[in-house]
Amino acid sequence: MKIRTLIVDDEPLARKRIRLLAQEEPDLECVGECSSGPDAIAAIGRNPPDLAFLDIQMPEMDGFEVLEKVPRERLPAIVFTTAYDKHAVRAFEIHALDYLLKPIEPNRFKAAVARVREHLRTQQTSSAARGLLELLASRKGSTAPSTTQYLTRLPIKTGDKVAVIKTVDIDTIESAGNYVCVHAGKESFILRETLNALETQLDPETFLRVSRSAIINLDRVKELQPMFKGEHIIVLQNGKRLAMTRGLLRDVEQALKFR
Repeated sequence: MKIRTLIVDDEPLARKRIRLLAQEEPDLECVGECSSGPDAIAAIGRNPPDLAFLDIQMPEMDGFEVLEKVPRERLPAIVFTTAYDKHAVRAFEIHALDYLLKPIEPNRFKAAVARVREHLRTQQTSSAARGLLELLASRKGSTAPSTTQYLTRLPIKTGDKVAVIKTVDIDTIESAGNYVCVHAGKESFILRETLNALETQLDPETFLRVSRSAIINLDRVKELQPMFKGEHIIVLQNGKRLAMTRGLLRDVEQALKFR
């Protein structure tokens, strides 16, 4: 499979560098080059690529602004390029696959492309699974258009298979950088998703964010244990103990009242 690639950078030499490195990767097909943010938005709108090497610092419109103006369904996989590493945190917060510092080293470029390949392969499998699950859900009955629909099943790629986890079977979800660890019974699964992004897809009547790094299934809570200085520990039915962010006690108690 060819990975249709767009190069976005206001510097001609930087674009040439990426183009030459891309020529060493047989499955990368360069479908265009853009020297500005508006040009990139137009190019993605006309013919969405699979991958974009996107410079962060450009005159008129930076790389982050480009992504804000591209419809979500047309967004390609993103690898940021920049001469400054101060943007790294924000780059990964918006789910960039990688972040290359200029001048780009061949080995780092190859590593970034390998990550893109894996992402696209996983995305295709997971998208197909999600589509099937959505179809099955729609056949069970119609819902009012205004009703928010949350995930009832979570497809997670494991090796060359896709495990389908019912959200009701999930005990906790814990953050691990750009990944989350989904705990369901005796099994744990790694999903390339941020905790923030996954939180918005879960039913808030069942799942609650109890700290910066953990979401719990309220049906799994056994008790709340007071600790020192106003802090509390959440004890689940399986014995797992999770620290709760100070100040959330009232929110947790309120949520548990309606279980």
